Amino acid sequence: MSTYTEKVGNKLNELLEKTYDAEKGFKKAAENIENPQLKAFFESKAKQRYDFGHELKTEIMSFGQKVDKGDSITGKAHRAWMDVKALFSLDNAESMLEEAIRGEKAAIEEYEDVLEDTSLPSTTATILRSQKEAIKNGLSNIKILEDAR
Repeated sequence: MSTYTEKVGNKLNELLEKTYDAEKGFKKAAENIENPQLKAFFESKAKQRYDFGHELKTEIMSFGQKVDKGDSITGKAHRAWMDVKALFSLDNAESMLEEAIRGEKAAIEEYEDVLEDTSLPSTTATILRSQKEAIKNGLSNIKILEDAR
């Protein structure tokens, strides 16, 4: 196995782990929100991340690499923090939206970091650019939802 393949596989597995974390975080947000519009939004974002995860897993396996199915400590802490915010926040919806905005901005940065690697195969770069753009579009929608509140 070449170093190139292992390097790409490792980067994609890190991104996959963060995608799993985001999916679980959006599911948790949907569970903790009463507003039907926001609940539907968070559920759709969770589904989007689920789909992203499958795309990434397929790409990782196409390199003959092992797919990590982890759950990062950071992700668990983030979801726990969302639970605490849901319990104690006077404006649950706003705090969930703020947390979603923070998480989406971090995700965009993570995608950009991986995309800076010039050794990425074109198929991988195309998938990552598409997912990053979808996250950016979702971030715009979160901000619209936040402004509408």
